[in-house]
This record gives sequence, structure tokens and C-alpha cells, in this order.
Amino acid sequence: MPYVLGIDIGNTTTAAAVSRRRDTTWTRPEAVALGVGSVTVPSVLHLTADGTFTVGEPGTGDGCRTARDFVRRVGDDVPLLLAGEACPPQTLAAVLATWVVERTVDREGGPAQAVVISHPAGWGRYRRQLLHRALWELGLGDVTLLPRTVTVAESHAVRGFAGTRAAVYALGGNTFEAALVRRNPRGTYETFGLPQALECFGGVDFDEALAEHVRSTLSRELATAPRETDAALRGLLPECDRAKRELTVAVETDVVLTLPTGPVRVPVSRVRFEDMIRPAVQATVDLLVRTVHSAGLTPEQLDGVLLAGGSTRIPLIAELLVGAFPVPVEVEPDPQLTAATGAALAACQVVSPRPGRPEPAGEPHPDGEPVREPEAATGVARVAAAVATPRRSARHRPLRSEPPPRPPVRFTPLELPKASRLALARGRGREG
Repeated sequence: MPYVLGIDIGNTTTAAAVSRRRDTTWTRPEAVALGVGSVTVPSVLHLTADGTFTVGEPGTGDGCRTARDFVRRVGDDVPLLLAGEACPPQTLAAVLATWVVERTVDREGGPAQAVVISHPAGWGRYRRQLLHRALWELGLGDVTLLPRTVTVAESHAVRGFAGTRAAVYALGGNTFEAALVRRNPRGTYETFGLPQALECFGGVDFDEALAEHVRSTLSRELATAPRETDAALRGLLPECDRAKRELTVAVETDVVLTLPTGPVRVPVSRVRFEDMIRPAVQATVDLLVRTVHSAGLTPEQLDGVLLAGGSTRIPLIAELLVGAFPVPVEVEPDPQLTAATGAALAACQVVSPRPGRPEPAGEPHPDGEPVREPEAATGVARVAAAVATPRRSARHRPLRSEPPPRPPVRFTPLELPKASRLALARGRGREG
């Protein structure tokens, strides 16, 4: 069945969604199973000894072969070093995107008719062109890039948001974005104003706050045998992440740490956890308010606040936003997939725009640009060639003066598929 693909490569987590054509319409986007037992995969690449990449956290502690946080480094002239090999960050982002595309091809039995990839709202033309070129070098010659805030708005619009102007609050694993979107005369969303961001801040900081509470509570036990407790402490942050997610629906949980003397449980309530993170969350809300004011608006002049990112499930975030914005605050059932779902919706009309339909669903935005073959393609790092698929010719579409109207897409909340366990052959990377 013909399909389109939307990809959101976050700094810590990557997600993807597909929408399939049925007759003259498109099905609701469905998450692609990227990890074993999960629809997302860590945005981590590990260079193996044989020169190929695995995707996800490596099973070894060889940090010199592992790349993280490379998406926000796109545009930085200083490359990352993997086993002594210089790797431009845009090449690593393109490698991960290629892996997602090829994994989806294996699952769907053929290539997507269109691919849309989201990127940070603050990226300018320079960063987009760097990623365009890197994607083309790896064989992805027909990809549209859209600001993440636009794909977030598209996803919320299909779920019923009908506003004209909105603030987007996107909280990732270690990044935060605040931006404004509005509907243009064509009925599609575009960014306006000056997007703001907090780098090196996100959900992992909430995990660390909880971990510090546990270390303080167990300080006496940890001090008795510091060497023996090192292994237990290495698993503390993942355990705190689990407890954080549980506290989004529960009023209390335990952080479990296995010490040499046996398992130890540290109880923590939602109220206590929210007290730990309240100053940091308030800072993000304040930044969003300043973003609105910098555009010459007040919070009352917006139609809503649209949330995206896994940590926006935390009730305190919506509570503080409601206090600062007298407009609806909307979060989807799985906000970690919001940007990828919106990217898939935007990809639908790339293939089959249908004029005159009453319910728009997604279209390329003026901020988004299809990948075009560079005038003179430059070489990329040798390690990138290790995962490059055979080059496909770029299909060149003439640039439109205006994007066409979009097809109708209305659907119920997203249902996640079962995890895929497809193995990847050499030359496309393997799941870690």
C-alpha cells in the first residue's frame, strides 16, 4: 500500500510515523516501531569495529565510538570524533535518518512516496542546507524539511485544534523550544516571531533532580561501601526516568536501588517530585511568555498552547502553563510522537494535494524545502560511507509558488503497533 513517512530526530530520541493511502484519502498516522519493544529509539550512533553503525545505546562502555547530542551540533564546524574519525554532525543526523527510512522500507515492503523530517525551529537556511547535502550524499534525494513547531501544530490541528495563533512548548530529553505558529491564508501553519531555546535542558534534568534526592536519602548506605555501590548508581538515572513517568499518573512511587546489602526503596510522591523541578519548569514557562511578548502579543491574544515532547506528560507543566496563559493548553496522548505524526501529515499532501477539500491536514510549508542535488557534492566521513545505501537519483520537483490545498485527515487517537524485530543488513546500520 502506498505510504508517506514523517521523521522526528530529537537530540535524545527519534520517532517516526507513516500514513497510508486508501483510495483518495490517507489513513491516520501510525508510529513506526524503531526499537525492540518501543516505537522510539535513542538518537545514538555507535561505530563498531567493522566500520558499521549500530543505532541505540551500545552494549559496551566504549565512549570514543559513540555519538550523542549531534543534532543540536549541526552547523558547528568542529566535527565529532568517533574512534579518531572526524564525523560532521549533519552526516550523523543523515545516517540516523537513513536508518529510519530503510527500517521502514523493510517493514512496508517498499520506499515511501514522500519523506518529511522535522528540525529545530531556530534553524536557518544554512543548517537546513547542511542537512540537505548530507541526506543527498546518503541517497535520500527527495526529502522535505519542516520546523518541528510546524509539524507539532499540524498534529494538534488534526486532533481538533482550530486556532489561528498558538504558542508551541516543546520539551525534549535535553532541549527546550518555545515558538509561535500561525495559520497563513492557505490554511497551513508557519512560524513567526523569534523562536527561543534552552540547550542542555530537558527531561534528563528532572531525572537528575530525582537521582540527587535518592543519593541524599541513601547517603549513609552509599558511603559504607563506595566501590560496591558504583554499579547500583549506574542504573540510578534509568530508574529515576521510570519513576518520573510513573508519577505522571500516580501520586506516589518508589525508586528502587539494588545495593550490595539488598534492594532499597526510596518513596517519592508526585508533590515532592514537582517541588524539586518547579523552578526549572517555571523558567521554561517564563521563556515562552517572553517569546510571546517579543512578537508584540500578549498571552490572551493566542488561541492555545500546544505541547510536544515526552516530559510534557508531567502534570505540573500544564498547571503552570494554564496559570500563565488564559487559553486552552493541549497535549496529545503520546506527546513524544507529536512531531513525527505531524511530519507524516505534512507528507500526505506532498504526494496528492487535493484542492477544494474542507478539512486541511498537512502540506509543505514555506519554511520547508525539498532536498535538491548540490552543485558540487563534497565527500563525507569514511564512516558514513559504511552505512550509505546505494545512491538513488533525486527526483526533482519544480518549486511551487504556493503550496496546494491539503487533503482531509480526521482520525481517532494514535494506536501504537507492536515492536518490529527486523534485522538490518550491513550497509544500513544495526539496532543496538
